[in-house]
Amino acid sequence: MRTAPMKVPVRYLLVLLIFLIAMVVNLDRSNISIAGSYIAADFHISIVQLGWCFSAFMIGYAAFLIPSGWIAGKWGPRRTLTGGLIWWGALTIATALVPPGMANALWVLIGVRFVLGLGEALAYPSANQFIAAWFPSTERGKANAWVQSGAQFGSGIAPPLVAFIIYTFGWHAAFFASAAIGLVIACLWYRAARDLPAQHSWVTPQEMAHIQAGLPVEMDTVRPPVPWRRIFGSKDTWGTALAYAGFGYAATIFSTWFFIYLKEGRGFDLKSSAVLGMLPFIATTTCCLLGGVISDWLVKHKSPYIGRSVFGAFTLGLAGIILIIGGHAENAVVASLLLAAGAGAIYLGQAVYYAVAADLGGPYAGVVSGMVSMCGQIAGAITASLTPFLATRYGWEYAFYVAAGVTFVCIIPWLFVNPTRGIYVPRA
Repeated sequence: MRTAPMKVPVRYLLVLLIFLIAMVVNLDRSNISIAGSYIAADFHISIVQLGWCFSAFMIGYAAFLIPSGWIAGKWGPRRTLTGGLIWWGALTIATALVPPGMANALWVLIGVRFVLGLGEALAYPSANQFIAAWFPSTERGKANAWVQSGAQFGSGIAPPLVAFIIYTFGWHAAFFASAAIGLVIACLWYRAARDLPAQHSWVTPQEMAHIQAGLPVEMDTVRPPVPWRRIFGSKDTWGTALAYAGFGYAATIFSTWFFIYLKEGRGFDLKSSAVLGMLPFIATTTCCLLGGVISDWLVKHKSPYIGRSVFGAFTLGLAGIILIIGGHAENAVVASLLLAAGAGAIYLGQAVYYAVAADLGGPYAGVVSGMVSMCGQIAGAITASLTPFLATRYGWEYAFYVAAGVTFVCIIPWLFVNPTRGIYVPRA
């Protein structure tokens, strides 16, 4: 029996829950960066060895993204995201429980972060599988913008929240708090979510008709086998994935090293670093939402190619220019503001990558978005280890110069992506 219809579309309520899930994902990812100096001191490791821990997470994340897309398509985003949140919570707790004095403690910590990365790989393929089923094509930029801005909101609140917990209770407590938040949201998601609109009692006939009219391909509970050859043979999928490598390389500096850059490279204390460390994530949250709106508007009023591919290329170029200027700035506060603006420019195009993955993939959106995200995470793993090397050998500004160069190169693949050339077989 159907319950009373909701005045607010159900798809928007559920994407707000994914906003919270994405927030937890980046809170779990950012806490080690903020606690990094304390962890390095306890484990008696260098900044380069701490970078290995960051890279281990990224490698595990990248390695499991395509399988995660398959799992999301097989099990559905409701169960997959619930299981992922429980997995992330357990491994976040495990990070805090590694004894610094044990034999090979560094390698145990690296192993824990690697397994945490495997679990967190479930997040965005599952979210995109949900969006492909619940949102018409012309709304996917905005829907993905909410998901990605949730990640940035999590990274934005992490510096002051985690710094306060560390300052008051110690760095271990920050990991316990992150895990507890994730487990609460896991219960909320499992209770409220369904894999398809037809399975949800709150969806009205009007909302169902609106969703179905805007889907380029029917989403059903029973799907044919994944067309792996078409996915891996698609130049549009590869173009989107390679462009996302530029995004992943530049963005990872802010999720892993920016807090330490402020503290070690610019000489700010813990409290000042926590405040300034929020700036990139305020910019990325705002720009992510704005970029989704702009992209969808361009798709509707110009064309999918301009709204997705050209706009995505523009955001990479803009980010690269600002990163060069910010990296070169001599005044510490001015540099922090400019680099925050550069982070915002990067995320102005964030929703575009996943909107294109949903458009290309249709019922296989989880797999396609997993492939796209994998390239970004591999690039991010390189960033996590290469950044401290560049910073210690040549200076922090060169780390930002290299990031800018990568974004410029990754403009090129965007220009060859046709967002309307899906890998699925269109419905008759």
